[in-house]
Amino acid sequence: MSILVNKDSRITVQGITGSEGEFHSKQMLEYGTNIVAGVTPGKGGQTVIDNQIKVYNSVEESVEKEKANTSIIFVPPPFAAEAIIESSYAGIELIVCITEGVPVRDMVKVKQIIKQNGTRLIGPNCPGIITVDECKLGIMPGFICQKGNIGVISKSGTLTYEAIDQLVNSGLGQTTAIGIGGDPIIGTTMRDCLELFEKDKETDGVVIIGEIGGQMEIEAAYWAKENMSKPIAGFIAGQTAPPGKRMGHAGAIVSGGNDTAEAKIKVLNECGISVSESVADIGSVMKSLMN
Repeated sequence: MSILVNKDSRITVQGITGSEGEFHSKQMLEYGTNIVAGVTPGKGGQTVIDNQIKVYNSVEESVEKEKANTSIIFVPPPFAAEAIIESSYAGIELIVCITEGVPVRDMVKVKQIIKQNGTRLIGPNCPGIITVDECKLGIMPGFICQKGNIGVISKSGTLTYEAIDQLVNSGLGQTTAIGIGGDPIIGTTMRDCLELFEKDKETDGVVIIGEIGGQMEIEAAYWAKENMSKPIAGFIAGQTAPPGKRMGHAGAIVSGGNDTAEAKIKVLNECGISVSESVADIGSVMKSLMN
């Protein structure tokens, strides 16, 4: 078991003929990810990556010919929303959008369509997903992961890697690690991921990495308090951020009230989540919860 992706996921790569798409597709194939097709409009019929992967003109074609059920998107920001919508209408069940800088207005439209079609979206502006030793879908370095029983959910790409490294150093492996993205509008929330990990029989504990801005961590904490049977270790980035200043991610801006790091940490602790003061303590905090 795992969540979202596994060795049987059939992946189509949107934007596979671009430099970023091709580079990361090679890395994903080396990890063992089951890429069955690529999509670039106007380049159908070509083969890429040492003739391993056939390119189609549309996602619909890749679904029809190669039975793709999952897509990953490496296309420029102005075209990313249309790429998500195309996949959703083609019947793709899970879409991971790596692209950074997708306009918020575009994402409002995307959210309506994926909800209507029952499509799950991870991202945009995220590093993707790894189900350890089975499927790497995105830009995360696979070699840092180790198979185990801890789920990882993070708004931050770099801190996802750091959390994984800290877990491995503490002797704890992972089931699935998910970078959900740091934009104001994303497809899958922290709470959504907690629900999936709660149902997963192989996951025995979860690490959540949040940051300043928005209410997502607070909503996840309140849900966990009432519904989660598995221990959760947490960390909130941006503890020294000045109010009103955006920090890196478009969604990481403190507007006052309970979206500061201090306010979020207080709620998480009240809801039974063990919050690390430093990202360097995540592994040891999780380990103490598992004993």
